[in-house]
Amino acid sequence: NRKWVDSVNAKDATFFERLSKNQSPEFLYIGCSDSRVPANEIVGLEPGEVFVHRNVANVVASVDLNVLSVISYAVVQLQVKHIIVCGHYNCGGVKAAMQPKDMGILNPWLRNIRDVYRLHQAELDSITDEHLRYNRLAELNVQEQCINVIKMAVVQK
Repeated sequence: NRKWVDSVNAKDATFFERLSKNQSPEFLYIGCSDSRVPANEIVGLEPGEVFVHRNVANVVASVDLNVLSVISYAVVQLQVKHIIVCGHYNCGGVKAAMQPKDMGILNPWLRNIRDVYRLHQAELDSITDEHLRYNRLAELNVQEQCINVIKMAVVQK
């Protein structure tokens, strides 16, 4: 930690002072937990400029108190102006959802993505290349999760 702090201070001596002030981000970013997808870097914003929630395959489920609390806090308390749902290609969660096998504790979570597949089954089944089908499901998953965000009462106000 000390090396990281020193390297940050060397680049920007006021970085930690700015972070210690109240946050007032304009954006809520809901994205995948994948370690290859760093939220701040993807959207080109600094720490404090975006409120972040991450989970496997960027799911916004109506029964997930974590994401519901994050969205409510972001909208009501932080008064964010924009909500970003960001997925990515080659998503392990999306790929896992397409596997016809028991994933144990992941089953209830992956059911959300499997429902997206069911809703768009005709289109997805027509894609013969498995890699392209995974990537199209990742796109459709983002679309459906955006719809789930829009349906929330706190967002509609």
